[in-house]
Amino acid sequence: MKTPSIAGAGSRSVQHRGCRLSYRVSGQGQGPNVIFIHGSGLHGDGWRPQVDELSSGFQCLTFDNRGMGASQPFGTSITVEQMAEDALVLMDAEGWESAHVVGHSLGGLVSLQIALSARARVRSLSLLCTFARGSEATRLTWKMFWLGLRTYVGTRRMRRRAFTEMVLPPALQNDPDTWADRLAPIFGHDLADHPPVVMKQLAAMRSFDATPHLGKLAGVPALVVGARHDLIARPDVVRALVSGLGGCRFVEFEDAAHGVTIQHAARINALLHEHLSLTESGRRGGPGQSRAQGSVA
Repeated sequence: MKTPSIAGAGSRSVQHRGCRLSYRVSGQGQGPNVIFIHGSGLHGDGWRPQVDELSSGFQCLTFDNRGMGASQPFGTSITVEQMAEDALVLMDAEGWESAHVVGHSLGGLVSLQIALSARARVRSLSLLCTFARGSEATRLTWKMFWLGLRTYVGTRRMRRRAFTEMVLPPALQNDPDTWADRLAPIFGHDLADHPPVVMKQLAAMRSFDATPHLGKLAGVPALVVGARHDLIARPDVVRALVSGLGGCRFVEFEDAAHGVTIQHAARINALLHEHLSLTESGRRGGPGQSRAQGSVA
């Protein structure tokens, strides 16, 4: 099954280090700038559940990471540092001196690297289902080994089912076929398939560790979102990120997994809107933590 990439109507591109980086800006020509950085194995339109709503008040830049979707060819090595550089190049192309940076999973690592390498250009961080040390997310537990193996072997329907088990909580796994159809356009490919760049992205994730440098980000307004059933950004590694950042707002969804941005799109959007708006208005309060069970507390 073929699904559209970010190369459709309204897309733009920039040539950088051997790759034609494809991106899109959604918005009404006004409002604060926000750049969204997705995780491994999906294209920039994976942020549609967020951008479709937030673009009414913000300028939203989404893009296909190097080697994914329409951003071809790889051009150079795939590293977190290179992906961060690519994002900054796209901001330059739009004349953005700064932006709010939103990242999910691998995109969270890229967001951290942007803040570490170009802090003045980051108005705030929103880190969703992510971590500071990539090797923690790629560490193979028996369950993750088994699920990962099943996404490569068996019938296409079996591979799709294994993938949905990896990103959805147990309560939503009773109808994997429906979820696979729903997720395919968001990921940009049939869930039975693995884009060639995925293994390179996972290797980049595995070798990146921002933990020793998190203290340098003190004072950057940050929102961290975790999910109780996340098998990739496990609750313990998300909490380690929160501890390392200090002073950030932390929200945990009790009934969600790695795909929380899709499962609870409206609630994630509300959190993002609040975080970005408060940062813009300069009325951000002190550090705090809250939990969510089916909704954001």
